[in-house]
Amino acid sequence: MVVQKEFIERAHRIVWCGVATVGPDNRPRSRILHPIWELDGDELTGWIVTRKTPVKVRHLAHSPYLSCTYWEPGHEVAIADCEAEWVADVATRQRVWELYRDAPAPLGYDFWSVFPDGPAGESPALLRLAPYRLRLSDVETLSGRKEPLAWP
Repeated sequence: MVVQKEFIERAHRIVWCGVATVGPDNRPRSRILHPIWELDGDELTGWIVTRKTPVKVRHLAHSPYLSCTYWEPGHEVAIADCEAEWVADVATRQRVWELYRDAPAPLGYDFWSVFPDGPAGESPALLRLAPYRLRLSDVETLSGRKEPLAWP
């Protein structure tokens, strides 16, 4: 659980991450997104409010796995390899929308300016992330002086 808590602390401090998926051509594609993470007991879940673009839909249909990589200039790194799924349930979308809205800056974000139809509208989509591997490193792990933190 130490790794999960440290992962959330880093991810929520860094905020934006590179998210890579793999399409039917087996080539990766990356984009910058803004996940928010929750820890419920031992279960870590990530959420991304985004657009359901043809590329994202095609890639996740080909392979439901993605990788989220956070990095900051001091070389603190947090990586989550996850299984992803689209969530259509309006109640869940509303709850996550409010989770973002109520989070402190710089993590917090009010999506109404981007998606004026709200969480039940057609334009916003929600991805649920279920991590199966976490890795935390810093300048000491990059220099070989210590091992990265990892889960499992």
